Parts: sequence; structure tokens; C-alpha cells
Amino acid sequence: MNILNYLKELLKDKTNNYSLREFVIAVCLVLVVISWFAQILFNSTTPEYMFYSIVSLIAAGCFGYSIEKHKSNE
Repeated sequence: MNILNYLKELLKDKTNNYSLREFVIAVCLVLVVISWFAQILFNSTTPEYMFYSIVSLIAAGCFGYSIEKHKSNE
């Protein structure tokens, strides 16, 4: 499996459909990693409230995914 197929699979939900929630979580995760690299390499800091709001979006998405029920095909 190449990396493009792997990334496409990450954006699918439990019903194997593409989900906006997974996309938003992925974008927020990329923002956190970019801000971490910027802080290390360029010595620029991300405001604390922005960092906590992005991390809380990631946590809310993961929590919502964990309580979501798998829909059965009837």
C-alpha cells in the first residue's frame, strides 16, 4: 500500500465513507506539528490559547469518534 492510499484510508469513518470530521482532525494535527517545528527551528511561539483550542478540537473529534455507533447495513 503506498502512502497516498494510506492517507485516503485515514480520512474514512467507520462506515468506510469520507468524513469531514477526520479531515478537520487531520488538518488540526498538521497545524500542531507545524507550530511545534516552528517553535523549535525558528524560535517563534504559538499563542497558548491557539494551541489549546486546536488541541481541544482534536480531542473533541477523537471523543466523538469513540462514542459513535457503527451503523449496520440493513
